[in-house]
Amino acid sequence: MIDRETVAHVAHLARLALTEEERQRFVEQLGRILEYIARLNALDLTDVPPTTHVVPMVNVFRADVVRPSLAREEVLAAAPAHADGFFVVPRVLEAAADDG
Repeated sequence: MIDRETVAHVAHLARLALTEEERQRFVEQLGRILEYIARLNALDLTDVPPTTHVVPMVNVFRADVVRPSLAREEVLAAAPAHADGFFVVPRVLEAAADDG
């Protein structure tokens, strides 16, 4: 199992300054974690197939099918401003000083 020296060594590697109280608490907590892992490792999983998710996943994307959409003129008519078939929006980038 894990002891105080191991916790101190890991804390040193992680550049963590632990108090004696914290070191003792981590010894207990890490000990319980390792015991639980040992219990899991003791299980017979021979007939259990490997999985990547505990919940079955399905593709949630819809089929890529061409469908009719709104006419350009109808969409542009709803925009605050448009010109030459495009939306007119405020400039988001400043022009360089030497650009006219």
